[in-house]
Amino acid sequence: MFRKVRPDAVLVQAVIAGALSFAHLHDLAAAAGQDGWKAWAYPVSVDLLLVAAWNRLRTLRAQGSPAGAAWSWFAVALAASLGANVATAGLLDLSDVPDWLRILVAGWPAIAFLGGTLLVHSPTTAAPDAEPVDSEPLPLVEPVTLPAEPAPLSEPVTAAVEPADPVPALPAAPPPADVPPALVDHARKIANAHRATTGHPIDADTLRDRLGLPGPMAAQLAAHLA
Repeated sequence: MFRKVRPDAVLVQAVIAGALSFAHLHDLAAAAGQDGWKAWAYPVSVDLLLVAAWNRLRTLRAQGSPAGAAWSWFAVALAASLGANVATAGLLDLSDVPDWLRILVAGWPAIAFLGGTLLVHSPTTAAPDAEPVDSEPLPLVEPVTLPAEPAPLSEPVTAAVEPADPVPALPAAPPPADVPPALVDHARKIANAHRATTGHPIDADTLRDRLGLPGPMAAQLAAHLA
């Protein structure tokens, strides 16, 4: 299947401009004494140098390299093409071309050859290769040998437990003696307040300190409260 070709205004304009420039260069070369096929080779040489310089310029700019030389040869080719177009516009008598123009036309092949050679063989700055990363070898890990499981014992081992010393029995609390009921009520109020504050029942020592009683009476009073 062939794709349908659509006319492009930019392409048509480029073809027309190229044809006119080609014809002007041919006429100027023929007027400068270059007849036959040589007159047709001049426009080809100028246009090729112009295209080569432009391609080289784009490549260098994409690489971030200096493009001064490519700009210079592009300007030379553009000046040659533009000069031929202006010279054939009636400003120059093509029947009597001056000697300096004949010298320029005759020396153009050497200039174009030098420019094309320098554009093609000029070094290109290549992107620096990534430096290899020195990776240190991983340390060798020695295999760990697990100890063998111990063989089960044929007979159970029972540890001999020595009997503990008997705990001496606490002396029995003395039986509660007769305590005045008023003192018991007062002590019960103190014991309730102590329990509400600390969460523990009051002991005989605390009761003794709170009431200022002797030790045996405080113990008897605590026995009444128990």
